[in-house]
Amino acid sequence: MTPDVILAGFAAILTPERLAIAFLGCFAGTFFGVLPGLGPVTAIAVLFPITTYLDPVSGILMLAAVYYGGMYGGSTTAILLNIPGEVSSLPAALEGYPLTKRGRAGAALATAAVSSFVAGVVGTIGVMIIGPTLARVALAFGPPEQFGLILFALTAISGLVAGSLVKGLAMAVLGILLSIVGYDAISGAQVMTFGSWTLAQGFSVVPVMIGLFGIGEILKTLVQRNADVKVPAVGSLLPTRDERRAAVGPTVRGTFQGFFLGLIPGMLPSITSFLNYSWERRRAERRGNSQFGKGAIQGIAGPEAANNGAAMGGFVPLFSLGIPTGPSMALILAALLVYGLVPGPMLFTQEAEFTAGVLASFLVANVILLVLNLPLVGLWAKIAKVPFSIMGPIVIVCCLIGSLLERNSMFDVGVCAAFGFIALLLDRAKLPLAPLVMGFILGPSFQETMRQSFTMSPTFFVERPIFMAFALAAAATVVFAILRAVRTARAQRAPAQVALVRQ
Repeated sequence: MTPDVILAGFAAILTPERLAIAFLGCFAGTFFGVLPGLGPVTAIAVLFPITTYLDPVSGILMLAAVYYGGMYGGSTTAILLNIPGEVSSLPAALEGYPLTKRGRAGAALATAAVSSFVAGVVGTIGVMIIGPTLARVALAFGPPEQFGLILFALTAISGLVAGSLVKGLAMAVLGILLSIVGYDAISGAQVMTFGSWTLAQGFSVVPVMIGLFGIGEILKTLVQRNADVKVPAVGSLLPTRDERRAAVGPTVRGTFQGFFLGLIPGMLPSITSFLNYSWERRRAERRGNSQFGKGAIQGIAGPEAANNGAAMGGFVPLFSLGIPTGPSMALILAALLVYGLVPGPMLFTQEAEFTAGVLASFLVANVILLVLNLPLVGLWAKIAKVPFSIMGPIVIVCCLIGSLLERNSMFDVGVCAAFGFIALLLDRAKLPLAPLVMGFILGPSFQETMRQSFTMSPTFFVERPIFMAFALAAAATVVFAILRAVRTARAQRAPAQVALVRQ
């Protein structure tokens, strides 16, 4: 990607209309993020239909801004109210809320914002550097290599995220089955429609995603939420010199750890956030001056940087290979497909100006997020007090309207509502949602590349070295997931055995 193309991307973004879109995206994302139980995935799902009326660059700009805003909003309520907006914000709650009780909420919020900003900027530069290189490598990929990559992505997300490998793989297979309902693209035959002309139109991405992450998350929160919170005083936003010095190292380490881990399918921002928190805590304990658990600024700076670094890292395989690393990336992939843009090597060549504009929008969104949200901290804290019994139904209505607008079909409204209840049932059954989403998004490509590979050669799986490498990586992921499950089971049995011996 040449400097001229990058400059053209910035010129395309730095217009009043697109700056306004970025502003609204950051505001809306943060609004959803401060509502406990909701987060960036829910925000993207709810606002997804609106972006389809925008041009591709503006649409992806808004989704990216919503994504960043949602992640920042979760850390805001975690620090102020001890209510993590999402899983990745839990470290911010563990260390930020003790600081809030000591009157240092403003410093904690400023540290989280600056760390996220630094990780976002560095991550964007990383995407600009690594993305085109990886795209050139991907030019050598044929159907067998793409099939192997998709297989690895599905296995990784199932094994690393789901907790239970069996449950994860089962959900991935279910997602693939749901994705092929309707007309077969090659034969034209109806698949899994049971003779229904309604099902023959298939499940569109928009209502399914809105149902799973919009209505589903709201239903879960309505069932679980019953909290009355008190908004504390924010105090000064300026960290002390010692706090600034303590935050620099964790921010740098978290940025690079998060970015490179984020390149791996299954390494969600929440996972990298917890990994960094664990590393920083062990590092502080080895030095003998750990304040972790009592309000360590390192426990905010590092995980927040890792969180945003992983979010940026996920764009590299998405743009270069067309592989989403998690649900948020899967939603953005769905948006690209709606616009008729196919992620992959051609995105950095034939669509270079579009890609440059999108990457420029990431930098713009991070700057707007930093400038916008720090002055509005008090507002976000008050919004978190709004009873969810009022806010939830309003958002559900918006979700249903959004699902209707995509194809102007009442069938899609029913699909949206049905998948919302499915998400609630899966949560109650402790079944993972991420593999289901990945299977649904990647299902058509999985089926197509598998057919093409077997058509090229019935023994392609022993003839293509790159496919074999991905297959071995998938097998290694399965083995790792099994070993982790065995270790967890042993750790859970150990206390029970000790108790029996004492009796």
